[in-house]
Amino acid sequence: MRLVYFILYFTLKYTLRVFYPRLKTVNSPKGFFGRTIYVSNHAASFMDPLVVAALRRPIVFFMTRSDVFTPISRPLLWASHMLPIYRQHDGEDTKKKNEEVFQTCARVLKYGRNLLIFGEGFTDDVFVRRLKPVKKGAIRIGFNTLEKIDWKKKIYVAAVGCNYSRPNKMRSDLLISTSDKICLNDYREEYAKNPNKVIVELTKRIEVLMQEQITHVQDIKNTDLHEHIMILTRRGMNPDSFDRSYSLKERWKYSQKLANWINKQDVSEHEALSEFKEEAKSYFSLLKRVKLEERLLFWKIKHPNGRRMKEVLTMIALTPLGILGVLHLGLPYILIKRFVEKSFKRKVFYGSVKLILGQIIMGFLNIPAIFLFHAYVYPSWGLAILYYFLIGIFGLCAYVWMLNFKDFKTKGIIMKMDTSKFEAKRAKLVEKLKEVVPAEFL
Repeated sequence: MRLVYFILYFTLKYTLRVFYPRLKTVNSPKGFFGRTIYVSNHAASFMDPLVVAALRRPIVFFMTRSDVFTPISRPLLWASHMLPIYRQHDGEDTKKKNEEVFQTCARVLKYGRNLLIFGEGFTDDVFVRRLKPVKKGAIRIGFNTLEKIDWKKKIYVAAVGCNYSRPNKMRSDLLISTSDKICLNDYREEYAKNPNKVIVELTKRIEVLMQEQITHVQDIKNTDLHEHIMILTRRGMNPDSFDRSYSLKERWKYSQKLANWINKQDVSEHEALSEFKEEAKSYFSLLKRVKLEERLLFWKIKHPNGRRMKEVLTMIALTPLGILGVLHLGLPYILIKRFVEKSFKRKVFYGSVKLILGQIIMGFLNIPAIFLFHAYVYPSWGLAILYYFLIGIFGLCAYVWMLNFKDFKTKGIIMKMDTSKFEAKRAKLVEKLKEVVPAEFL
């Protein structure tokens, strides 16, 4: 395990659990080594390798785009276990360069380490709950390695699914599911007869396994329908509208089952479902136009007296720690946020880049706090170091305080609004939903 990877492996566990407080792994491998190629979906760009590597035990080497390997970044990326993959438009000799990388992959697997490959190859600009077609590279690398080691050791492949409620939203949810392994050695005879056929068949099998680890809405035109049903029933993986009595695993299973049901429907030919889809689209577009969140409209329906005691008590409890959080992290947070949102055109990078820059910059800037605590608060190095590690919690308290303050203000405004037409439209939509989906989804 190289130095940068070692540091990130342990420190990111803390940072990611702050970012995704509701977090779960399903069927996660137990060992650090395993000679396994993990093929993952690529729903959230740079966030995906961070969560798969830091929140699961296996030590992995990543396959990533070659254009990020510059003379300056190459040593850092090498120390982070990253390997370049070259595409046709990356210049000359891509085949030769990739052959060198495949040699490295073979050595990684030969000595018991693991590879992490994002089978889709790229991330959509807008987060959707579906899997794009999976490329054949992972299976090719596996058999290429077996040929180089003369089939003397077992090489495995497994599917990984990263299930975000919303990847860029801090304080949202994440569930990582891993399939059982497939041993490529079991296909030695078939591979000897027809390599291409075996590679295609196993790639398709991995694609199916990947779909089973995530929510997969087959037709991208139905992803909004799936999301709208989850919001109205408050049972799925939406980050804002969900019933807290359901566990994260139950919400994930619900999201999957709902997607599977939608995949079996011909929505355009299903008159009632098609009408509901259009009415739901109209309802949520209307809410967006008037800047009214569905979760807050639901709150008003459930609390017609406008109760906001939860927000008040939370702000009172968090104020002392929140002040410390603002003092230590407020300015760096604002500067990092502005820098990332100005520097990156694709919003899909926002969450991961803010997270990693925040961890590094805020961590270094607050090192003097250890010495200041020891000199002016209490002369104990143990307590000073403990205080340093609690600074992240102080920052979280400040962030949660601000969220509650915004909700307190917004709820006050909503209570003064006449939302009767929105409530009536929502009630009509919920009744329509009961007519078009099976009872198990209500």
